[in-house]
Amino acid sequence: MVNRKTDLVVQWLICILLLLLLMIIESSTTTTIGANFFNPYNVSYDNRAMIIDGERRMLISAGIHYPRATPQMWPDLLAKCKEGGADVIQTYVFWNGHEPVRGQYNFEGRYDLVHFVKLVGASGLYLHLRIGPYVCAEWNFGGFPVWLRDVPGVEFRTDNGPFKDEMQKFVKKIVDMMREENLLSWQGGPIIMMQIENEYGNIEHSFGQKGKDYVKWAAKMAVGLEPGIPWVMCQQTDAPDYIFFGGTNFGRTSGGPLITTTYDYDAPIDEYGLLSQPKWGHLKDLHAAIKLCEPALVAADTAHYINLGPNQEAHVYGAEGLNISWQGIQSPCSAFLANIDEHKSASVTFLGQSYTLPPWSVSILPDCRNVVFNTAKVGAQISIKTAEFGLPLLSAVQSMNKNKHSSVSKSWMTIKETTGIWSQNNFTEQGIWEHLNVTKDWSDYLWLKTRLYVSADDIAYWKKSRVNPAIVIDSMRDVLTVFINEQLAGSVDGHWIKVIQPVQFKQGYNDLVLLSETVGFQNYGAFFEQDGGGFRGQVKITGFRNGDVDLRNLFWTYQVGLKGEFLELYSEEETPMASWGDLSLDAIPSAFTWYKTYFDTPDGDEPVAVDLGSMGKGQAWVNGHHIGRYWTRVAPKNGCGTCDYRGAYYSSKCTTNCGEPTQTWYHIPRSWLRESDNLLVIFEEVGGNPFEITIKLRSTRTVCAQVSESHYAPVGKWSQVNLINGKVSKTDRTPEIHLQCEPGHVISSIEFASYGTPQGSCQKFSTSNCHAPNSLSIVSKACLERNSCSLQVSNSVFGIDPCRHIVKTLAVEAKCVLSSGIGSFQL
Repeated sequence: MVNRKTDLVVQWLICILLLLLLMIIESSTTTTIGANFFNPYNVSYDNRAMIIDGERRMLISAGIHYPRATPQMWPDLLAKCKEGGADVIQTYVFWNGHEPVRGQYNFEGRYDLVHFVKLVGASGLYLHLRIGPYVCAEWNFGGFPVWLRDVPGVEFRTDNGPFKDEMQKFVKKIVDMMREENLLSWQGGPIIMMQIENEYGNIEHSFGQKGKDYVKWAAKMAVGLEPGIPWVMCQQTDAPDYIFFGGTNFGRTSGGPLITTTYDYDAPIDEYGLLSQPKWGHLKDLHAAIKLCEPALVAADTAHYINLGPNQEAHVYGAEGLNISWQGIQSPCSAFLANIDEHKSASVTFLGQSYTLPPWSVSILPDCRNVVFNTAKVGAQISIKTAEFGLPLLSAVQSMNKNKHSSVSKSWMTIKETTGIWSQNNFTEQGIWEHLNVTKDWSDYLWLKTRLYVSADDIAYWKKSRVNPAIVIDSMRDVLTVFINEQLAGSVDGHWIKVIQPVQFKQGYNDLVLLSETVGFQNYGAFFEQDGGGFRGQVKITGFRNGDVDLRNLFWTYQVGLKGEFLELYSEEETPMASWGDLSLDAIPSAFTWYKTYFDTPDGDEPVAVDLGSMGKGQAWVNGHHIGRYWTRVAPKNGCGTCDYRGAYYSSKCTTNCGEPTQTWYHIPRSWLRESDNLLVIFEEVGGNPFEITIKLRSTRTVCAQVSESHYAPVGKWSQVNLINGKVSKTDRTPEIHLQCEPGHVISSIEFASYGTPQGSCQKFSTSNCHAPNSLSIVSKACLERNSCSLQVSNSVFGIDPCRHIVKTLAVEAKCVLSSGIGSFQL
C-alpha cells in the first residue's frame, strides 16, 4: 500500500515537472516570437530601390497615425492595410504626446509606440518610423510640445542651439528605445527606415543660411545615432500624400486651427476603421498590378519613353532595347500606357498590339503585353455607409426609435459654467497678454476681466449721435466671446480676423469680460511658434464722447480655463462641489452650460458615434475619455458639382456636402465603453438641444458592384510566373464581380441583380430590355449567408446570352447584416 502511494506521488511529480517544462518551452518560444518578427536582415538602397536582405524591393507603404486610433483598433487597421497591398506602415512620432511636460514621458495607451511597432511586426509588415520630430499632420503645434516654446532663446527648426539640444534628446530617446526593444531590422524587428525632419524643403528658404546649416546638422545628428538602418528626409513638393487611415483627433490634439475631431481624409480606411469602397478595392488592385511589375521596375535604371499619339505615351521598364521575345524573355519588361486626353478614348499600337485607353487613364502591362489594370476601369465594389439605430437620450417612453438591443438614459442633468473669474488662482496685470503665454495650452479658454466707468455724458452722447460703442481688435484668432455685466454681448470666430463687436453699457461701472478661445494651434509654416493666440495690434473701444478707450492700457484680471475643467465635471468620480440639477424638456437652450446623461452600449461590434448635430460648439467626454472638440459649422453652399476623375487634381475638386454641417458624428471607440451606464458629458458654448443627441452605429449595410465583359480579370488571378511564361488561359481573363461585407457580417439579401445592360447606379439600378431573368437566383445562390462572394461575368454562368453582340454588364446590390442575426454563414 505504501509503495502504491509512493508510485502515485512519483507519477504526480513527473507530470508536474513535464508540465513545467512545457510551460518553460512555450514561454521561451513566445519570447522569441515577440522579440524577432523576422530573421535579422540588413537594409540599404541604391539608385533604383530599397535593398532588403540583399534583394531589391519595390515597397508600398500605408500611413497610420497611432494616436488617432485606440490600441484595440490597431490590429484590424494593420490587417486591412496588408490586405490592401501595403508592405510598409509609416507613422509619425508625436513629441507633444510623448513628452507633454519637459522631462516627463508618456508611452501608454494611444501613445504606446513600442506596442504599435510590435503589432506591425507581428502582422508581417515593415515600418517606416518618421521621428521628425516636427510632423505637421494637422496636429496641434505640429507635434511640438508647447513647453518647447518657453525654452530661453529657442527658435524652431533652424540653426538654434536650444532647439537642437531638445530635438536631439527626443530623437535619441526614440532611437534608443527602438534599439533596446530589438525592433530594428538587423535585430529581427520591422523598422527598415527612419525619418529626420519633415517637409523642410518647403520652408528652408525662410531661414536663409541658418536653414541650410540646420538641415545638414539634423542629417549628421541622425546618422550619428547609428540605428543601423537608412534615414530619409521628406521635402519633395511633388511627393504624394498617402494616408491609408486618417483617424480621429481625440481630445485637444487637432491643429490647423479650427479643426474638429475627424481626420478621415476620405482615406481608404475611414476614421471608424471601415473600408471606403471603391477606393480601398481599386487601390488594392492597383497595388497588386504594380507588384507584378516589381522585377522590371527594380532592374531598370531608367524608363524608355515612347510617343504613341498626340496625347498618348508609353513608359517602358526593362527588356533592354525593347528587343522582346515573348517566349523565354531574357529580361523582365513592364509598360505603362497613358492617355492624357481628358475627354476621348484612344486606340494605340504598342509593340505590334492594339490597345484602347479610356480618357485620362493609365493601363498597366506587367509583361509589356497583357493589360491587367486600367486606372479608369473600377471593378471594386461600392459600399454605402450609414449611421443607424438612432438612440435618443430620452426616457424609454419618449424614445420611439430606440434600438431593441439597447436602452437609453431617463434624463439629462445640467450645471451652468461660471463666466468670468471663478477662482483665486488668477492674476492681474496691465495690458493684453498673448493667449498662449498665459494658458500654456492647459485649456482652450482664457478669461480677461476689467472694469470701465461710463458717464452720463457718454450715455447722452450715444443717444444724441445715434451711435453705439464697439470693441475693435485689429486681429484675433480663433473665437472671441464678449460679456458685459455678466450678459452675453456677442461672439466672433475666425483666423486672425479684424473684430468690430458692438456693445452696450449702462451708466456707472461696467464689468467687461473677454473670453479668448483657441481651437488648435498652428501646425505648419516657418516661425509658427510665434503665431500664438488671442489678440494682435490695437484693442480698443470706439464711440466714447472723449475718444477711443485703449484697452491695452487697462488692468486686466486673467483666469485660465473653465471652472468645470478644474472640477473635472467630465470625470466618472462624483464632484462634491458640483451641483447638478435635472434638465426639463422645455428648457431653453443655454450657452456655457454643462450637460450629462447615461446610455447603454448598442449591441454588436460596429463602430459607435454620437450625433451632436443638435448642439452648437463645445467639447464632449465619454466615461472620462475626451472625445474632442465639436462644432456644428455649415459648409459654404457653393462649390459642389458633378465629380469627374478626369483632369488634374486640385483641392476643391469633387467637393461634397455643400451647405451642410461639416461634422455631426463624433467617434466613440468601443474600448471606451462598457455594457451599460456610460457617462456622456457635454460642455456647450453657444446653446443647443441635448435632448436630440443620439448614439448611432456606423456601418456598411449596402454593397454594390457593376462589372462588364470589357473589364479585366481580377489582378489576383495573375502571377509573375504565368506572365513571364505567357501561359494565360481564356478563363483567367474572365472578369469577375466581387462583393464583401465587413468582418462579422454576411449578405442577407440581394436587392437587385441583372446580367445584361442594367441602367443607373448603386441604390438606383434598374433593368433594361437586355436582362437575364435568372440573374437574381444565380446571384442569390452564390452570395446569400456568406461574408463574400464572386461571380464571373459571362454567358456561361447565367446559361444565356440575353443580347447577342452587345457588351453585357452584371450589376448587383446586396444588404449586409451582423452574422449573429442570420444564423450560420460561410466565408
